[in-house]
Amino acid sequence: MEIFKYISPKDFLDIFLLSILIYGVLYFLKITKGFQILLGFIPLVGMWVLAEVFNLRALKWIFEKLWTVGLFSLIIIFQPEIRKALMQLGHKTRIKTTKPVEEMVIEKVVRACFFMAERQIGALIVIERGQNLEFLIEGCVYIDSAVSVELLITIFNPLSPLHDGAVVIRGDRIAYASCILPLSKSPNIPKKYGTRHRAAVGITEESDAIAIVVSEETGEVSIAVSGKLERNLDPETAKGILFRELGMSNA
Repeated sequence: MEIFKYISPKDFLDIFLLSILIYGVLYFLKITKGFQILLGFIPLVGMWVLAEVFNLRALKWIFEKLWTVGLFSLIIIFQPEIRKALMQLGHKTRIKTTKPVEEMVIEKVVRACFFMAERQIGALIVIERGQNLEFLIEGCVYIDSAVSVELLITIFNPLSPLHDGAVVIRGDRIAYASCILPLSKSPNIPKKYGTRHRAAVGITEESDAIAIVVSEETGEVSIAVSGKLERNLDPETAKGILFRELGMSNA
């Protein structure tokens, strides 16, 4: 037990924090494609060890120059996973300042969706909750208008220049239109569903948002929450899901 005489409380803290960091990195590699990618680096690591052991100067020089490039390469390879991890961290630490969604907004969204469903007009509406979506959406047109049935229908009219993309609702306002969302790669989405449904699932996989999608092929209304798609809904069921997920009483 003599060894403990040379270890201070600061050393214990250092070891504890380091173990958390190592665990976090290993867990990150486990849940992403990182482990398979790092397997490809094993031969390179072996060559580097041999170069150091046998003092192979040419190889050592090459590896010294490659370390910086390799670091940036790893950042590029893991960019989607890093972004998702940072977004999740931001969600946990973010102070919510957005005005909550009101029941009247949900009523208008549901009415607009089923009006379009009857006419097989495709639509994708995302309702922001606690997590800001601005780092996940691209190509948006800033709207900042009160939510109305008429405006939603107008945006998704096939003749409208804004129809090909998603609407983002923040609080009681339509914040953006014509947004490009991240697409889900889940194999559980039926093949009959296209880009809108994959975008609806994708945005809810990477955030706490809710997505309502109207199929232009079938007129079917679906809602995506936490990466899961509830399909072929009627107005009352759709309204009930939205009220439940937004913490409202379904009066």
